[in-house]
Amino acid sequence: MKYNAMIHYALRHSLPLLLPMILLCGMSTAIAAPPNIILMMGDDHGWEETGYHGHPHVKTPVLDEIAATGLRLDNFYAGHPSCSPTRGSFLTGRHPNRYGTFAPGWSIRPEEITTAHQLGKVGYRCGHFGKWHVGAVKAGSPVNPGAMGFHQWVSHDNFFELNPSLSRNGGPPEVFQGESSEVIVREAIRFIDGAKQQQKPFFTIIWFGSPHEPYSALPADLALYDDLPAKYKKNVKLTSNETGGPVTRPQGEVLRERYAEITAMDRAIGILRKHLAEQGLRDDTLLFYCGDNGTSPDAALGFPHRGMKGQVYDGGVLVPGLIEWPARIAKPRTTTVRVSTSDLLPTMCALTGTSLPDRVLDGVDVSGVLDGRLTERPNPLYFWEYNTGRVTRAKPEPYIDPELQKGTTPLVKKAGGKATRDFNNFRQPPVTDEDYLGPRAVIDGRYKLVVHESKAGEPRYEVFDLEADPAEKLSLLGKDPALDRRLQEKLKSWQQSVLQSLTGADYRK
Repeated sequence: MKYNAMIHYALRHSLPLLLPMILLCGMSTAIAAPPNIILMMGDDHGWEETGYHGHPHVKTPVLDEIAATGLRLDNFYAGHPSCSPTRGSFLTGRHPNRYGTFAPGWSIRPEEITTAHQLGKVGYRCGHFGKWHVGAVKAGSPVNPGAMGFHQWVSHDNFFELNPSLSRNGGPPEVFQGESSEVIVREAIRFIDGAKQQQKPFFTIIWFGSPHEPYSALPADLALYDDLPAKYKKNVKLTSNETGGPVTRPQGEVLRERYAEITAMDRAIGILRKHLAEQGLRDDTLLFYCGDNGTSPDAALGFPHRGMKGQVYDGGVLVPGLIEWPARIAKPRTTTVRVSTSDLLPTMCALTGTSLPDRVLDGVDVSGVLDGRLTERPNPLYFWEYNTGRVTRAKPEPYIDPELQKGTTPLVKKAGGKATRDFNNFRQPPVTDEDYLGPRAVIDGRYKLVVHESKAGEPRYEVFDLEADPAEKLSLLGKDPALDRRLQEKLKSWQQSVLQSLTGADYRK
């Protein structure tokens, strides 16, 4: 009895001290378990082209369900108004002009550090599936997905349609039969299942080829939009599926095909979500979706934002943004915090306890939006379409051997008579005033400065209050000279930092 009494006394008096330690150990274990991560992106998918944003025609039931149950990022921005540069920002957390990915077809540089590099160091299996477009995907390319940190890839140099030709781990192109979004989702699922068997967390990037023109869709998806040809009769320019060259067609026919591609992409995302649930992976997987730039000119209907793909107005850079992660986002939420593709690297590193690259980043950790702790972006957002004419006229030294920059995977749309894509990147010549040119913008809080060069070569400024005027209809330039000056100074200072990086200074640390 005395022995039992001693045990009872010890437990009664020590348990209050031990319990916090036991709970702390349990919390540490929970925190240490890294989430699986899937980052998806559509090609030319603008902000308004979803059901949950109230589009009058397009059907996106899966994205709508994610929006209704997860986290809506209603002010999510692509890093650039065109695809290759945005993809660079997505991978590196840095503005693409820092490493010469100025426009579509301009590659990344081999010295850049990606999220896959960082997460691979802490045990993640990293895979890329679909559009690459920041360099050639073939073996031997110093900027293929493998060189950029991915253990496996089934990828295309650019975009693709039905029955796509893709390269597996740098091998020669092979045709994959089927609807293109479903094809790459199925390949991603194979990769995910392999990582699960190895008991490894996975980091998976899925970059769809849809809905980039030229459009190509299944009959059942097209039938959903049979009413559109009668509603939109103006002519628009795009690529011919027959010739690979330019063609003019009625917009209603074009929208019918485009929206069918979006619906097929949406369905493929549903296949992925269903598989994650069946494998017991859904709760602990962060599933993200965004677009890479605003709606393309052939499909832009002019609402609710000003501009389109290729422009620094919000219609060119504001895109759908969604996150689903049941273990962390238990209730549906919507945030208006301004978030960018450049924020993905620092945020994923923060969520996984991974170190950041030792160089200038433009993105920030926005993981606080997941639970509402972050209510305002801590730094400005910058956009800049670099004046590529300055580089091409100077004819500087190629950064990468041009032979290694030649693409291999075929596509419908021809460029220079070729049904594939080659890439370039150059060593920056000494910086001049001309390097600061090109359409550019800064968003600081609620205010946005937009700068274009006039025909006379002088800068033309506009200032918008995005909260009062999200359509950017009324410039406030001159109403508050101190605000105008502050925005201009911030933009110029940031450009100086970018051009310093462009010279390769970040690699010499």
